[in-house]
Amino acid sequence: MDVEFIKDQLISHPDFPKKGIVFLDIFPLLRNPVAFETLITHFLHHITSHTILKSPTKKVDVVVGLDARGFLFGPIIALRLGAAFVPVRKQGKLPGPCVSASYEKEYGTDIFEMQEDAIQPGQCVIVIDDLIATGGSARAAGELVAKEGGKTLEYLFIIELTFLKARTQLDAPAYSIVQSDN
Repeated sequence: MDVEFIKDQLISHPDFPKKGIVFLDIFPLLRNPVAFETLITHFLHHITSHTILKSPTKKVDVVVGLDARGFLFGPIIALRLGAAFVPVRKQGKLPGPCVSASYEKEYGTDIFEMQEDAIQPGQCVIVIDDLIATGGSARAAGELVAKEGGKTLEYLFIIELTFLKARTQLDAPAYSIVQSDN
């Protein structure tokens, strides 16, 4: 029931950002407090009933949020789990020493960074973002977690473009609330 409610909040924008792409807009979820709470609660239920079972310590130590939409709900989920929140940002946006990983986009290569020592060796991590399309940015985030010695338990997304089969590129299972095949 909550999946349909969340899905009903998404607005499709045909031909955005370019012709042939149907953009699913998550921002209506944020404008509706009940929908936003439903989203957070849905993720938390999944994490506490499925993801944590994969953790040797039966907890999540770190929630990694991807630039920029993962920043909108990652910290809230981290707070409710009693976990740390660690942002992954585009190159040059974080202060201090950082580790980096590159990834392919449809129009070139980009680089993600995470501050060094943001994740301690052995910590259990979930990676969260709004959408998985080709999987490049999520895979890069997973590389950063691994470089720091963390263990990615799962990748979580609001939307998955299933026809791109990106979850096969990830080093841990993926969970998505809404699946789109176009």
